[in-house]
Amino acid sequence: MTKHRPRIVDLSETQPNRRRGGDLRAVLTPTSVGSTSGFMGLAVMAPGESIAEHYHPYSEEFVYVVSGMLEVDLDGDAHPLRTDQGLLVPLNVRHRFRNVGDVEARMVFHLGPLAPRPELGHVDTEEAPHPESTGWDRPPEHTRVVS
Repeated sequence: MTKHRPRIVDLSETQPNRRRGGDLRAVLTPTSVGSTSGFMGLAVMAPGESIAEHYHPYSEEFVYVVSGMLEVDLDGDAHPLRTDQGLLVPLNVRHRFRNVGDVEARMVFHLGPLAPRPELGHVDTEEAPHPESTGWDRPPEHTRVVS
């Protein structure tokens, strides 16, 4: 069994990904810390900003709202999410997040387990708001768009 050493990752060490809306930061990942069961990150959304609808065929998504007021659509049904609330998004449930407040919103997310291959882990179900702006050196491998 491979043993990984503990590693602290500062948010400043991550690159913003704005392709789906908001500022998504993958913080603890297989690449950054050698995780094998999932990955964790932070989403930051300005007032009125949203993260495009998508689903995860292999992973549950755990969400915790650190600050702000969000609304999440789960398979088309809207639900409020506020500071200090958590949400479990089950496998294959389409979801989209919107900042409906008048201040920045911050949301921690964790996905697990990992998909068998990164490109299978995330399925976009609507056009991304900023497809030209990935914030990465290369396009994300864990994305495919379904029409």
